[in-house]
Amino acid sequence: MPHIQTENTKKTSTESELRQDIVTGDWVVLATGRAKRPDAFVQTDRAVGVDAVDPFENPDESGQEKDVLIYRLENGDWSLRVFPNKYPAFSRGKAVREISEGPYFSMNGVGYHEVIVTRDAHKSLAQLETWQVAEVIDAYQERYLALMNKKSVNYIQVLHNHGKEAGASLSHPHSQLMAIPVISPYVELELSGSEQYFKSNKKRVFEIIVEYERAHKKRVIFENEDFVAFCPFASRAAFEIWIVGKRNNPYFERITDTEKFAAAEALQKSLQALYKGLDNPAYNFYIHSAPCNGQEYPHYQWHIEIIPHTSVWGGLELATGIEASTIDPEEAAQYLRSKINE
Repeated sequence: MPHIQTENTKKTSTESELRQDIVTGDWVVLATGRAKRPDAFVQTDRAVGVDAVDPFENPDESGQEKDVLIYRLENGDWSLRVFPNKYPAFSRGKAVREISEGPYFSMNGVGYHEVIVTRDAHKSLAQLETWQVAEVIDAYQERYLALMNKKSVNYIQVLHNHGKEAGASLSHPHSQLMAIPVISPYVELELSGSEQYFKSNKKRVFEIIVEYERAHKKRVIFENEDFVAFCPFASRAAFEIWIVGKRNNPYFERITDTEKFAAAEALQKSLQALYKGLDNPAYNFYIHSAPCNGQEYPHYQWHIEIIPHTSVWGGLELATGIEASTIDPEEAAQYLRSKINE
């Protein structure tokens, strides 16, 4: 159960709900603000292409909420905008309330859900200039800092979906930021694993990973002064990429201006390699950072994980959680390096 104050009450019909698995402790969000009729889940073939209506082309006319952040070019046109998600997974500006049922624990899904939109509707991040990707990372940090001290916010998740298979409902490139009261179970595992590694080895695990990958280079696809991009030794998916900083820093929000540009270069090069090498595959990337709950996590390291969608989960993955990749990361890295160098 999270360390937050709650009051026992019932949820309304329009607000989201966070439910906790009584066995594993994992969280799920029931985003009722995005509710669908049951028959809407029936899969049909859909044409892949430009959206019939692009709500991000002109947000002022499409009914988007007022920007919380906007970057402009010298000519006055906007290059990036951030505004509250029109169909949020988490309910903004509400207090946390317990709405448990019998032996089960849940609470209303409070938080902040925002979208970060780049200007060009047809260029993915892989096709942008490095400075444009740096602007996106700058927006991530700016909104992170604005929300991290809000009441009931203990964790902030930044993510980007590209392609229908990756969950992108709109083709216009955009990222999402969610500031929520609970910590991601995946991050909880990384936090505890990092701490256990330090207790056993007296060294920070992410530093060991970066040192080893840089020394042997067989899984590295790109490196600059501040970051290294590589296919992880235990890749969960074919062509998975991690981007990890060389400076020990658990907190994404503490990234420097120099590191923002270096991280943007590593991200852009990685996505460009996937774009060229796998013919623009669907993918997700997300930032894993230490929680903003006031606690210290000195053994952790913030990083970016990129997961291409090259296959569909089958029974093995669903039953065991053990993911099966069909190419070893050494071969994947060699192939992606060749695409960066083209």
